[in-house]
Amino acid sequence: MGRFSISDLEQLSGIKAHTIRMWEQRYGILQPVRTATNIRTYCDEDLRRLLNVATLCARGQRISRIAQLAPEELSRAVISCCDDAHDYFQQVNSLLAAMLAMDERRLCCLLDTAIQELGFEEAIMRVAYPFLQRIGVMWQAGSVNPAQEHLVTNLLRQKMMAGIDALPPVQPQEARRWVLFLPEGEMHELALLFMSYVLRARKQHVLYLGQNLPTTELGPVCETYQPHAVCTVMTAMPERDRVQAFVEQVHHLCPGVMVYLYGPLAQQEGLRLPANTVRVRLMTDFLALASSLCTCPEAASVA
Repeated sequence: MGRFSISDLEQLSGIKAHTIRMWEQRYGILQPVRTATNIRTYCDEDLRRLLNVATLCARGQRISRIAQLAPEELSRAVISCCDDAHDYFQQVNSLLAAMLAMDERRLCCLLDTAIQELGFEEAIMRVAYPFLQRIGVMWQAGSVNPAQEHLVTNLLRQKMMAGIDALPPVQPQEARRWVLFLPEGEMHELALLFMSYVLRARKQHVLYLGQNLPTTELGPVCETYQPHAVCTVMTAMPERDRVQAFVEQVHHLCPGVMVYLYGPLAQQEGLRLPANTVRVRLMTDFLALASSLCTCPEAASVA
């Protein structure tokens, strides 16, 4: 069970600490536990309730009325009001509350609605990515358990796979060819899957090799497939002191091929980039890159 300070709640919910204290004192919205030194601490249920209360307040409902709602009524009210496709912050709050409740049905419904109303790429960039960033903050604070993180990750992976499958096929001889892979031991796949979608939506051909690829396999792949570009994401692997050697090995195994590096480990200071190797700092940079390489006007308009 999570243990949050009031500053944690402020950061995760977007509600100022003094407002939280006022709601707590006047309306009994939250029920903190006091430490031996008289400091308030809050649990998962407190955070979930605050996220739901914040969502309804943002819709103009009175806090005095919200405070009277039973937990089931509060959840139903939040679900019924999350219909603004461009209210990204409140959509993220609703997703966080659903995750904390391990409510897969609601998570799926919220994501499907965002995709239907915004389009796949906008939903990922405007809703799913901020959602994952908030989960990252909670993970660092020790307030997200592995089951909650796995629920979200696997659900987003399903959505991305479905989005990719729904795209029309592209013939490799008629398109720019990409190899996408994760380094050996790397299992964080969501960014690479989204990159695959972005490229395919712009009529690029993608050979998707997925997680945990031994680097030596790139040589035979490049000889056979003859890609124009290789892309990898380095989140947790390789080890920080082996990143330079990994980048040089990829360059050696893929001569004459553009290599694109993304992820936290690709951004480390002092990394020397071989020829034809580019560091992509932001996902928006990758979207711009993919659109600039696209020769199909109708596909470029997807960006």
